[in-house]
Amino acid sequence: MDGGLLGALADLVLPRTCAGCGVPGAMLCRRCGALLAVPHLATPRRFPEGLPPTVAAGVYAGPVRPALIAFKERGRSELAAPLGTALALAVAAVVSALPGGVAGTVRLVPVPSSAAALRTRGRDHVRELTARAVAELRALGMAADEARLLRRRGRLRDSAGLSAAQRRANLAGTFVADPAPGRRPGEGVFVLVDDVVTSGATLTEAAGALVATGPDDGPPVLAAVVAATPRAAPRYGTGRPVGRLS
Repeated sequence: MDGGLLGALADLVLPRTCAGCGVPGAMLCRRCGALLAVPHLATPRRFPEGLPPTVAAGVYAGPVRPALIAFKERGRSELAAPLGTALALAVAAVVSALPGGVAGTVRLVPVPSSAAALRTRGRDHVRELTARAVAELRALGMAADEARLLRRRGRLRDSAGLSAAQRRANLAGTFVADPAPGRRPGEGVFVLVDDVVTSGATLTEAAGALVATGPDDGPPVLAAVVAATPRAAPRYGTGRPVGRLS
């Protein structure tokens, strides 16, 4: 059966509600969607050394949090559309802040999920976001593609309840270059992409592995996420806009 028809039938049986606030209607209402249109630099409470400049489209609080959880953990894969658009906004913001702009292709490098997470969810939610973001960036006229240059190894402890230092120790050596070191393309800019940044430990570890795939004078590595955990309780939608990267 056609996917569009299945979606229409599902809407008849299970009326669609906003994943952020629960209001009947759109999968993400205009008010909640606006909370993912405030690109700002992510600033973890304890800024880890090696964290690449990271822009988030919104704050991981208020309605944004249940929307991302619904997409990631509760099977609402249709949210890849608005959340992927938000990720594209974050990518465009972090790239535009580069002094001198970008020469070449913007390569989105999805942070790989663990094998256990992929089995549990039955899908790779970060790659879904990446594909949507690439499509959005291309529609805006930006040369962009997906570059699967990292893979995970080993088995991790559950990070829930861990301190920032414990998260970093837990993730040490988790990511490795794939393809082999030295084969990373030498032009453009690399943007690590993920759904949420909390302590910055994951992006820091992934960036270190990605940098190791190229020469010391290779293209810069940046990062973009849909949302960032706030350092303090925010007034939703009032994140500081991203500025120029120094």
